[in-house]
Amino acid sequence: MTLNNKLSIADSDELARAEERISKKKAAELFDCKLLDSFPAGKFATLQAIHKYLFEDIYDFAGKMRTVNIAKGSFRFAPLMYLEAALANIDKMPQANFDEIVVKYVEMNIAHPFREGNGRSTRIWLDHILKTEIGKIIDWNKVDKEDYLLAMERSPINDVEIKVLLKGALSDEIHNREVYVNGIDQSYCYEGYTTFKVEEL
Repeated sequence: MTLNNKLSIADSDELARAEERISKKKAAELFDCKLLDSFPAGKFATLQAIHKYLFEDIYDFAGKMRTVNIAKGSFRFAPLMYLEAALANIDKMPQANFDEIVVKYVEMNIAHPFREGNGRSTRIWLDHILKTEIGKIIDWNKVDKEDYLLAMERSPINDVEIKVLLKGALSDEIHNREVYVNGIDQSYCYEGYTTFKVEEL
């Protein structure tokens, strides 16, 4: 079933292509226009701003907390009745070092606060925290898709695997546009969006 969208697209494949093309361009703008520089790192409000910017031309729910329960496979994300409290707790979690930041990222992934687009927006949010707090980002091109998805699947029970995987991809190239846009392409690849490259848009 195709999500209701502002583009009046009924075909799911066509919607996926439009979503990828539009939101990848917006992701590049986040970097090029330094739009996140004034936002506080590690806050849900910042993640909302990222999500809204990426998807506001496509979905009415961009930047808005979901109003339904959602699951991926057999894993159910934070129940709606506890979602607001979970996000308030995540806001208060420490983020002074790499391990604390990844724990916070895992918790936000479990919350999955939006109807769609959680992974893509939350990886940008993670990099914003890392850049602000420890002067690093993830070079996502060094993070294999299957390894990442498996590590994230296991992370609610054991976060050691995702910590090791991401630590091995840490980079101090925080102002390098090529690293950023290639990372966006890789981030979208994790979700199956591979039709467009950011640099071609």
